[in-house]
Amino acid sequence: MIALSLAEIAEVVGGQTHDIPDPSVLVTGEVVRDSREAGPGSLFVAFVGERVDGHDFAAQVVEAGAVAVLASRPVGVPAIVVEDVQAALGALARHVVRRLGATLVALTGSAGKTSTKDLIAQVLRSKAPTVFTPGSLNNEIGLPLTALTATEETKFLVLEMGARGIGHIRYLTGLTPPRVGLVLNVGSAHIGEFGGREQIAQAKGELVESLPPAEEGGVAILNADDPYVRAMASRTKAKVILFGESGEADVSAENVRLTDSGQPSFRLHTPSGASDVTMRLYGEHHVSNALAAAAVAHELGMSADEIARALSEAGSLSRWRMEVTERPDGVTVVNDAYNANPESMKAALRALAAMGEASRAKGGRTWAVLGKMAELGDEALAEHDAVGRLAVRLNVSKLVAVGGREAAWLQLGAYNEGSWGEESVHVSDAQAAVDLLRSELRPGDVVLVKASRSVGLESVAQALLETGAEGEVAAR
Repeated sequence: MIALSLAEIAEVVGGQTHDIPDPSVLVTGEVVRDSREAGPGSLFVAFVGERVDGHDFAAQVVEAGAVAVLASRPVGVPAIVVEDVQAALGALARHVVRRLGATLVALTGSAGKTSTKDLIAQVLRSKAPTVFTPGSLNNEIGLPLTALTATEETKFLVLEMGARGIGHIRYLTGLTPPRVGLVLNVGSAHIGEFGGREQIAQAKGELVESLPPAEEGGVAILNADDPYVRAMASRTKAKVILFGESGEADVSAENVRLTDSGQPSFRLHTPSGASDVTMRLYGEHHVSNALAAAAVAHELGMSADEIARALSEAGSLSRWRMEVTERPDGVTVVNDAYNANPESMKAALRALAAMGEASRAKGGRTWAVLGKMAELGDEALAEHDAVGRLAVRLNVSKLVAVGGREAAWLQLGAYNEGSWGEESVHVSDAQAAVDLLRSELRPGDVVLVKASRSVGLESVAQALLETGAEGEVAAR
């Protein structure tokens, strides 16, 4: 964070100083909410959670070097006391962002946010110092904490924005007002909470409504292939840039193909030129993510060649998202277990099918180890059934559905689509899946592991990697 005195912070957040002998002391370190991350010059934000009260760690963080605590009550050590810690954190982030002068890029969508954010960050940081959301910390706490990591050297600030309802993105853009706003798609993720795609589109479109007008530099980057997103052009006064396969798209791809290992290759077209891209990521769905990142970068002054070079060098920065690791015995494990919704699940299955082409020629098989997709409401049965059926249509060798009712729907969809018999199986939990796979995997097999975060299927992928033959595991 930029250096601020405790007196200035107190004024910004509307707080009262307690037990602070010298209000001119500067916060020169990070703003943290985890007491274990407190260090010299830091500011600790004390949240009261369901299980832990951050105020109880006040003395510990000051001993570790924290300058003060942002708290809702006096804690016996230097503190700035406010009525609402979350609101105060947001106010501090808003103040710092205004002081910085960095270009703020915000993005949202039902699927692909984190992967696209990571691509944007890697492309932009090839041009200038860039700060971006770590993982998917995209809510009312994670977003301001990310913004507060920016310094005077930061030129680009890339922030992922999530929403659980109408008004959430409007709140986030109020904390960190973007100049460039990107909407990827409107899908089924959280449809049970929102009530329908129209409501999801209403919430996601709050991002483009927040942008400054075109004459002040505002840019809305929209997916030309998603009708819900394309329609958001009428909700903004910013300049509109389209990406995708549509003939209307300003940024597009041609000659899209997958390499033998399942990595996308294409020719990138921008308004100022074209260049070839071969990605290190896996799955054709990353082409759309790459086009979104390219559209952002082009609007911020990068050439087609610069963008293509950076996209070709970009890797996966966030864990458990299409992490591809080959065991010493030749089994490939694809850990995509961080989260799942119908769109991302189908994209992962298509990536698995593409990766399996090369292995199938050598006798290898493809395995889809899938679990529940959460928060689908009344759409849950149909969406799980559709994913099971798609696995059959893509000729996945074996589906292992893990868990309760939703997993049973996955397996039943596969069975009804292809009368698989033993080619699909429903197991009760992650350990049962591990036991099955340990007994049946052979060299050349490719295993995809994917489910909503609450299922915890990353444990299956981790167990499979520990199961490989003796020797060092080589990650691609």
